[in-house]
Amino acid sequence: MEDIVVETAADQIVAGKFLDIYGPIGSGYQSIQNPIYMKPEPGSISMYGDELDVAKPHKNKTLDIPILYKDFVIHWRDIQHARETDKPLDFSGAASAANDVALKEDDLIFNGATSLGIPGLMNVKGRETVICSDWSSQEGAAFQDIVDARNKLIENGHTGPFAMALSPESFAQLHQIHGDSKVLEIEHVRDLFESGIYQSSQIKKGRGVIVATGEQNVDIAIAQDVSVFFLNDDTLNSYYRVMECLVPRIKRPSAICTLE
Repeated sequence: MEDIVVETAADQIVAGKFLDIYGPIGSGYQSIQNPIYMKPEPGSISMYGDELDVAKPHKNKTLDIPILYKDFVIHWRDIQHARETDKPLDFSGAASAANDVALKEDDLIFNGATSLGIPGLMNVKGRETVICSDWSSQEGAAFQDIVDARNKLIENGHTGPFAMALSPESFAQLHQIHGDSKVLEIEHVRDLFESGIYQSSQIKKGRGVIVATGEQNVDIAIAQDVSVFFLNDDTLNSYYRVMECLVPRIKRPSAICTLE
């Protein structure tokens, strides 16, 4: 059951495929420091290096590490049937719960949690933005908007690698022929994103985000990686919880550009 949960979550998680991971540091941790840096600047140069030039965060913020979870039940009659017939239990409930936790993880990373004071990639203050044209009707518009957004990050001193995540609608619109090239727009764009191009249902319709990846810019601080925990037996049925504890740490908002 544990393997099914871990594999299902890994398959469904989107942001975790291109962001660095810090941890797991232990489920008892309820908060963590989030250092916030300004735009990258060239280091110093001298003959003797006798002056210090320390990379310091502009400020430090303490982030709470929330619990993301979903519960499921295994009915006693299913357990009894498996014993009597020597057939494996159906763990689709566990897989479904893991899928829901994965969706919540992406929601937290992309959209944050206002009630907990956690910003996400799509709404963190200090990010760059590009107001997109109509990708569905203007030929080449998607390519140009994406290039403009990526160029903003390069101008901020971020040289990549880059990743892009889009809403399902925007991702689909990239699968149009680009001009007279007879090549899909996504193929023209793909070479610009060494860390990959993704789609997520947790990104609002018509929007997307480009990130200069690397732990110096953004990571996911994990206290407890996704796992299964037994809750209790109620009227013979067994209740379990799929759970993880994590928070996104956006260290350089200048490494993010949203497509809006």
